[in-house]
Amino acid sequence: MPNFQYIATDQTGAQTQGTFEAANEQQAYEQLAQYGLNVSQVIPLDPPETVTPKENDTKGKEKTKSGRKKKKKGLLAIELGGGPSNEDISVFTRQMSTLVQAGLPLLRSLEVMIKQQEKKPKFKEMLSSISEKVSSGGNLSDGLAMYPKTFDNLYVNMVRAGEAGGVLDLVLDRLAQFQEKSIRTIKKVKSAMIYPSVIMFVAIAIVTLLMMVVVPQFQTIFEQMLRGAPLPGPTQIVIGISDLFSSSPILVLGGMAGTIIGVYLFKKTKPGAKTFDWLALNVPAVKEVAGKSNISRITRTFGTLLSSGVPILQALQITRDTLSNTFFVKAMSKVHDSVRDGEAMAVQMERESVFPSMVTSMVEIGEETGELPDMLTRIADNYDEDVDNAVAGVTSLIEPVMIVFLAVVVGFIVIALFLPIVAIIETIGK
Repeated sequence: MPNFQYIATDQTGAQTQGTFEAANEQQAYEQLAQYGLNVSQVIPLDPPETVTPKENDTKGKEKTKSGRKKKKKGLLAIELGGGPSNEDISVFTRQMSTLVQAGLPLLRSLEVMIKQQEKKPKFKEMLSSISEKVSSGGNLSDGLAMYPKTFDNLYVNMVRAGEAGGVLDLVLDRLAQFQEKSIRTIKKVKSAMIYPSVIMFVAIAIVTLLMMVVVPQFQTIFEQMLRGAPLPGPTQIVIGISDLFSSSPILVLGGMAGTIIGVYLFKKTKPGAKTFDWLALNVPAVKEVAGKSNISRITRTFGTLLSSGVPILQALQITRDTLSNTFFVKAMSKVHDSVRDGEAMAVQMERESVFPSMVTSMVEIGEETGELPDMLTRIADNYDEDVDNAVAGVTSLIEPVMIVFLAVVVGFIVIALFLPIVAIIETIGK
C-alpha cells in the first residue's frame, strides 16, 4: 500500500504533518477527514513501479496472484466482516497496557500479542501489519489508523495523545478500563432483556397454536351444534383471525415481516431516527435508561480523552461522534461551538434540556477548579450505577406487563370460545 505525506490543521488551528498508508489519494483525504483534520496537502511518497516488458508477464502474474490477494486480506478483510470483536479489542488493550507498563518495548509487545492470536487469523494479520508499520519507523497510532472500523477515532486519538505525552502505558490502561466498563454495561442490558424476549416468544407461539389448531376444531363444533345460529361478537373476531392464519399463513407471516422491516427502514431515515430518539427520551420506563446511559457515555468518553491529553475541541468532537441519539448529538455540537467561541462548557450545557442540572453543576465546578477530567469520571461512575438500577427497574416492570398481556390475550380467546358453549348448553337444556 503506498505511503502519503500530509499537511493539515487540527481542531485547535495548529498545523500538523506526518506520513501514513492508504490505497489511493482519495482514501487518504477521507481517512484524514475522519480524524477531524482539515487537509491542505497530500503528497504521494512511493514512486510507481516501472516494469520492463520482459518482466511484465512474470511480475504481472505475481501481482495478481500475491499482491491483490494480500490487499484483500488487509483492510478489505475487516470491511467485509470477520474481524475482532469488542471483547477481543478490550483484551488486546488490557494486555498491551500490562506489557508496556512492565517495560517491554512496543515492538516486542506487539510480537507477543501476535503469537496469542493463532485462533484468530484475521486479527493476527491486522496486528502483523501494525507491527510492520511500527518496525518501519511509524507510530502505533499510525498503524491503528489503518483499520478505522476496528480502532475508531476515540482509540486512535487517545493512543496518539499518549505517544505525544510519553504516557502510552497510562493511556492504554484508561482505554482498557473504558472498554471493559462499556462491555459490562452492554452485557447487563442484553441479559436483562432475555426474560422479556422469552415471554414474548412464548406468547406469540401460544397464540399461533391456538389460532391454527384449537380454534378451527371449536369452529367445527359450533357449526354442527348451533346450525347456523349467529355467534357472539368476540367469537366471530377470534374465528376471523383464525381463518386468516389457516387460509393465508404466508400473508400473515409476510405482514409481520413487512411490519418489522418497515419499522427498521423507517428508523434508518432522519425523521424515523429522530422519532425513535424522542421516544427513548420521553417514554416513562425507557427514558431513565436512555438518558442516563447517554450521559454516562458522554462524561466517560470526554473525561478519558481530556485526561489522556487530547485537546478539548477535538475531544468534544470525538465524543459527539460516538453518540447515536440525535438530541444528544445536537446538544454536543452546540457545546463544541460555544467552547470554540470562548464560552465555558457548563454555560451551554445548562441551556440544553438533555443535561440534568446536577451534571452541569459538577462540570462547572470541574472547570473552576481545573479538575474537569476527574469530575467527569466521577459523574460517569455515578451514572453507570444509576443505569444499572434503571435497567433493573425496567426489567422488573416489563415482566409483569408481559405476563398480564399474555393473560389478557389468551383469556380473551378462551372466553370467546366458551360463549357459544354456554349457548349450546342452554339450547340442550331447553
